[in-house]
Amino acid sequence: MKLRIENLTFSYEGNTVVDRLSLDIKDGEFVSLLGPSGCGKSTVLKLLTGILTPRSGSILVDGQAVNGVSERFAYMPQDDLLFPWKTILDNVCLYGQIHGSLSETRRKALSWFPLFGLEGYEHAYPASLSGGMRQRAAFLRTALCRADILLLDEPFGALDVITRGEMQDWLLLMREQMKKTVLLVTHDMDEAIYLSDRILILNPPPDGLSAALSVSASGRNREWLYSQSALRAEIYSKIRRRQTAAAVKGEGPRPL
Repeated sequence: MKLRIENLTFSYEGNTVVDRLSLDIKDGEFVSLLGPSGCGKSTVLKLLTGILTPRSGSILVDGQAVNGVSERFAYMPQDDLLFPWKTILDNVCLYGQIHGSLSETRRKALSWFPLFGLEGYEHAYPASLSGGMRQRAAFLRTALCRADILLLDEPFGALDVITRGEMQDWLLLMREQMKKTVLLVTHDMDEAIYLSDRILILNPPPDGLSAALSVSASGRNREWLYSQSALRAEIYSKIRRRQTAAAVKGEGPRPL
């Protein structure tokens, strides 16, 4: 098993945000973590990166315990965080510059620029790129890290609906090229269905991880996605079940 999380628990200001979460992800698998706002999805990624420290539980990669910041994970947030005063090539090579492997990273980056749809923009600055191109640059920067597992935190959430769809199509193609293990956090049900091998439904504590749904891998395109009404309804019902229960108890609905 590539990634194993066992009984991971995290609290903030006395409130339990993640409660005894356990999950497994296979090598090369693309898994989406889907759930309502406030259920702890982004917190899980920050615990994996070492930005946050769990109260209890363990994180294992290839059977080895990971504690704190680790090169086993590469994290991509929603915002591209490109430095406006650096060229795209310099931006995507930051990892190599920090870790003393700049020449090697630059060579690899230049060979990947066409694959990422950025050929000809190596020496351009972020302000001259479209939103989708900036996100591809941010993704290239993440992919150039020496990491087994990519952690994507709503990477297309700030894009308009057309550009977001184009980026999803692009990432679907990139899955085959990159052959990386990926954990994606998203609020977008269709995005999770379109990109994932499995979808994990996370609800706020005490419910936690309430379902793991496999997605058919064959023949994915937009027409295929539009035909997934049964899977979409199943996902919605498993998220909505918690919302309804909370309302009955007087807790008030949690926003999706």
